[in-house]
Amino acid sequence: MSEQLLKKVRHEFTAIYNYEPTGVWSAPGRVNLIGEHTDYNEGFVFPFAINRSTFATISLRADNLIRVASSFSPVTHEIDVRNIQKSEENQWAAYPFGVAWAIQQMSDVQATGFDCFIESDVPVGAGLSSSAAIECAVGVALNELWNAGLTKPQLAKAGQLAENEIVGAPTGIMDQSASLLGKKDHGVFLDCQSLEAEVVELGFAKAGLELLIIDTKVAHRHADGGYASRRAACELGAKTMGVPSLRYLTSADLHKAQELLDDVTFRRVRHVVTENERVLKTVERLKEQGPKSIGDLMYASHQSMRDDFEISVDELDEAVKIAEGFGAIGARMTGGGFGGAAIALVPSELIDQMTVAIKYAFKQGGFIEPNIFAVTAADGAARV
Repeated sequence: MSEQLLKKVRHEFTAIYNYEPTGVWSAPGRVNLIGEHTDYNEGFVFPFAINRSTFATISLRADNLIRVASSFSPVTHEIDVRNIQKSEENQWAAYPFGVAWAIQQMSDVQATGFDCFIESDVPVGAGLSSSAAIECAVGVALNELWNAGLTKPQLAKAGQLAENEIVGAPTGIMDQSASLLGKKDHGVFLDCQSLEAEVVELGFAKAGLELLIIDTKVAHRHADGGYASRRAACELGAKTMGVPSLRYLTSADLHKAQELLDDVTFRRVRHVVTENERVLKTVERLKEQGPKSIGDLMYASHQSMRDDFEISVDELDEAVKIAEGFGAIGARMTGGGFGGAAIALVPSELIDQMTVAIKYAFKQGGFIEPNIFAVTAADGAARV
């Protein structure tokens, strides 16, 4: 798939801009194995980069004009590199524009304009960070072409800054970190407070396991109210408990939290506190016992997101239930919620059977047919 995409992205660039590009950079999407809505609470997350990527073909220009085009939109968006602002008119181009803006904020580059064409095989709206993949592919490209000298953790910060200020979504730093720091057959264990990252071996292939993505095709949007209200509840919980963030609470504090908080806020807090503990246990078990030992943590994570954080939907619950019934080691919804994908850690020999069962159950339930595919952990963003 990637070889075809590489050819296509170069060809499309030349067709639109009438000259050959300087180079092609790629960045993978990511899936979060465990640790949902913990990132903006300064907690722990454990995603990995997947073998589905976004390709950005880029050449610098002699003037200040940025032009970006893509295979998924007929419009070529233009902006002045010195005057990038949040605007409805940017549409999807807010991601590459935002990164160009953020790199200028974070370094002393003499930024010039550029032409860019983007192509991707990361499914959009599935919670696999198609947006962060765009940011990271453009980020590594501009970092090199502008000689910005930013490290990969700094580029992750640039992606987050772009998303917060130019896109207008109050997201954390997990997606960009996974896309930039990923390594084959490894997960990225990230402390979202210190931003320290540790690459931890997953060992799925050795254990005869594959990670199945069940994309429900229920599209979610981060910039809408559901995400923001969850974030506000977490901030209220931390403030009421007298801590800088929910990162500072453990299960031992939940009794007191229940006394001080209203029911909804308490449940939001309980999810984050217990999810942080599940991330730490998952990493510990992978190191000591291997991937077959993490299933109960994945199921508990899903339950917590369904009942305490209330971000699951019927399709996600159904996918997890069927996966469990057909022998998955563990399964859970992944990503921001309100749609997107579920994941299941599955013995390789059960994949076909499970795929058929989930599709059948979705049909019976009157749901859209899901897109189901296996992914492996891949290397992070780089020049191709």
